[in-house]
Amino acid sequence: MNQTIKRATGLLILEAVNSNANGDPDRESDPRQRPNGLGEISPVSFKRKLRDLVEDRNGIVFTTLCGELKLDPERFCILESRGRNRETIRKEMAEDTGKFDENAFLNSAFVKKYWDGRLFGNTFLEEGGSKDYIKTGVAHFVMGLSVAPVQIVRHTNTNKSGVQEGKNQGMAPLAYRVVEHGVYCMPFYVNPSNAHKSGCTQDDVELMKKLIPYAYDHTRSAIRPDVRIRHAWYMEHKNPLGSCPDYKLIEALTPKRKGDPLTPSMSWNDYDVPSSLPEELKSMMGECVDLMDM
Repeated sequence: MNQTIKRATGLLILEAVNSNANGDPDRESDPRQRPNGLGEISPVSFKRKLRDLVEDRNGIVFTTLCGELKLDPERFCILESRGRNRETIRKEMAEDTGKFDENAFLNSAFVKKYWDGRLFGNTFLEEGGSKDYIKTGVAHFVMGLSVAPVQIVRHTNTNKSGVQEGKNQGMAPLAYRVVEHGVYCMPFYVNPSNAHKSGCTQDDVELMKKLIPYAYDHTRSAIRPDVRIRHAWYMEHKNPLGSCPDYKLIEALTPKRKGDPLTPSMSWNDYDVPSSLPEELKSMMGECVDLMDM
């Protein structure tokens, strides 16, 4: 299976406009921000959106992509879902004795059923179970960081209906917390070395690639109404070991802040944004596409 998956380097260029792309529960759901002012979007947050699109079995995104890719929906269930039954999943792992058997695991109902377990890996442990079930997946997303510091705006939400006895109007002080404008870069990688451990196939990777352009458009919320994927670069290497250092590809496609790099931006026009790889890097790669154009 690992021979069918090509090593790839990816880079998401995200633009947040008056939106909270990823709230921080340790700071009353403020948009995530580092002490130096740079904004953050966690990889867990982005993968959750891909999972949600697949978990919505009757949703237009999943049903459409299943038809396009000719996928069996029963092979694309979500492990990281609410209400899962741990005892059932333990049996699906083919771990009846607590002793790990790789062949049994790769042919188990668990591997055949859970798309996110195959693609992202899993840390699903049972009490007394085998530690060998801690699997590193094929696809790895990195913490997304804004190119320039972000400005957080906070407002009070109001509700015409009273939420307290004797009150005609409800108020939630500073409950509306958004980034005024920010451009974020989130690298991601596809590593075929781990495919034989998790059971990942090329179909799993192709579904991820198809899902990425819809990650925000089809999961909008009141606090996250306008997060745009401006570019979703996907660069396949010519060989499974890698044909170009990842960091060179990431650096070549990362936008640069015009003017003062320490000043929060106000629009997309505040950035110089590469439109393609330089020829010397492109010649090292097998393919370089923007998934947003596909």
